[in-house]
Parts: sequence; C-alpha cells; structure tokens
Amino acid sequence: MKISVERGVLLKAVSQAQSVVERRNTIPILANVLIEAEGSDVTFRATDLDIEVVDKAPAQVERAGATTVAATTLHEIVRKLPDGALVTLTADSAAGRLAVEAGRSNFSLATLPKEDFPVMASSEYASNFSVPAPKLRRLFDKSKFAISTEETRYYLNGVYMHIADGDDGKVLRCVATDGHRLARIDSELPDNAGDMPGVIVPRKTVGELRKLLDDDDMQIAVSVSETKVRFATPDITLTSKVIDGTFPDYTRVIPVGNTRKMEVDASDFAKAVDRVATVSSERSRAVKLQLDEDRLILSVNAPDSGAAEEELAVAYGDERLEIGFNAKYLLEIASQVDRENAVFMFNSSGDPTLMREGTDQSAVYVVMPMRV
Repeated sequence: MKISVERGVLLKAVSQAQSVVERRNTIPILANVLIEAEGSDVTFRATDLDIEVVDKAPAQVERAGATTVAATTLHEIVRKLPDGALVTLTADSAAGRLAVEAGRSNFSLATLPKEDFPVMASSEYASNFSVPAPKLRRLFDKSKFAISTEETRYYLNGVYMHIADGDDGKVLRCVATDGHRLARIDSELPDNAGDMPGVIVPRKTVGELRKLLDDDDMQIAVSVSETKVRFATPDITLTSKVIDGTFPDYTRVIPVGNTRKMEVDASDFAKAVDRVATVSSERSRAVKLQLDEDRLILSVNAPDSGAAEEELAVAYGDERLEIGFNAKYLLEIASQVDRENAVFMFNSSGDPTLMREGTDQSAVYVVMPMRV
C-alpha cells in the first residue's frame, strides 16, 4: 500500500479514529487503526469492541492495500507535522512496517496484520431515518449532563433515545437521569422513524457522536436495531452497541402538580449561583434559595470556610419558600437554557423542582432538592 494525503485531511480522519481507542488495552490490535486504501479514498477504522468508527478521506492511492498501525502514535506524528504538508504512507507487509514521510521527516512504525483486526458485524437495522445535525446535537447536548456515572445502575449510563407522545403527537425524545436530576428533550419525529425501538446510547458513544455534529448543514443518517445504533455522515460512520438494560419509567418522577412559579434571567441566575458557591469547600455544598415576592436570595453557609449571599430580582408571586439544591446540579441545569428566561416550578422544599426554558415545552429538567 502506498498513499499520499494532505496533512489536515489526515489529521481529522486519524483524530476521530484514535479517540475511540482505549489507552489501556490487553489486546494489542485494539490499540491500532486499520488503514484501507482503494480507488481514490482511504478509510481509517478503529474500535474498542463496543464502538466502531470508520472515517473516509480523499487520497492519492498509488498502490491499494491495507495495514494496521498504533492509532495514538500515528495521530501524534501527524499532529506535529507542519500545516499543508503532503504525507505519504507506505506499508511494507513483509517487514511489518509503515513508513510515514512528510518533507524531511521520516518515521517507521511497527504494524500488525490486517486479518487480526476485529470488524463489527453489521446487523439488520429495524429503523433507518435521517435527522439534521443541529436537531440531533440539541437532543444529546442538553441531556448528556444528567447521565449517571454509577456503574451499578448501568442502565442509567447513557441517553435513552426513543419515540414518545408529546403535546402535539409523536416526538423523538432523549432522556437522561442519575436519580438526582433529569433532562427530557423532545424534537419533531423524523420521517420513517415511527417504528424505531427505544435504545440507551452509552456515554462514550454520546461523546464520540458530538464530533460528527459540528456541521450545521449536515444530515445525519441514523439506523437503530435492538442491539446497535449507527450514526453516519458521507465521510464518517459511528456504530455502537447499545446498553443492554431497561430504562426506568422516568415519567413518574416528572412532577405535574408544581404551582409556585419563578421566572428568572437564566445567565444572571447561573452567574449568581456560581459566585455564592465559591465559598463552599466541596462542590456539592447546598445553595439555599429564599423566595419572596419578586425577589430571590441565594445563600451558602459553609462553617469551615465562610458564607455568601446574593439577591436577584425575579418574577415570583406565590407564598414564601426556602429550598436547597446542590450547587453543581443547579449550575448544570441553568447552563442548558438557550432562551433568556428560566422558569422554575416549585411545590415544597422537599419535592422535586421542574425547570423549563421560557415558554418552550420541548425541554424539561427536574432536580431533587437538598436539606439545608
């Protein structure tokens, strides 16, 4: 195999592939990226046996062929080469080496046979549809902060993507929760998605998927089966196993009877929470919200390090309320708001609180209070 690729194109393809590779591997071949050159394209394939990413790039192919080489090493080399350089990759399968040449730089890397590389079995997908990148980005970006990191409740270690009943009919919905907070984001149902099985997309896949969604004009082809999910652009295909488990009935924890309504400027609120939380030694320290007519007092009392208080003008017309929250959770939820105003719906100091973005009903957040 012998190919020449422009450095910028090569870097983009290799960086997407190497980010899937696990740093600590017991199986040497999994640290490698499979490079396959044919026609006028070269593909880079990497896997950790749960996720597989395939990145296609244009190249000058002198000799077609395939080899595998350490993904991280190749990425580091390409990253350090000068901008605009033309990189030539030449594989010598007999010697088990890959030569990387650019200008006056020459590298020789050890390779492993392509036959040893595990390729994820392609499955029959029950549902195939396409979603514009901005819509998919919103669904996952706004829900992923609530993914649980607790290994014992593995079925919460991802985003539950499924079809649900919205206010105006069926919607494509993403939900994540860790038991302390919950995010539920809706988007209009794409054509041909009506029979999609609900799947839990793992946290690592959600992180990798984010890299595919930067181009606003891109249509993402989504394929879903009971065991796998695939997201594809013309150049990149990301295939992942889904979490084998049942996502709990999240509708039970979304409060419906919360009547005390507070409306506040979202960015002012986030900044104020951040400021008063500075004095607490641990990030989990509770922030107390004291609500009275049209004003909110945020306070933190940390006996070992100090106290802080800040007042905000809000729209609130109900009876007086004191409620405490984990500062980190409040900040994460407030930072999701794209609109100007955040609307909080309270019941009592011991009940879950609901938050929405202005009048938008398609994004709902729930956060559990803390004793203060």
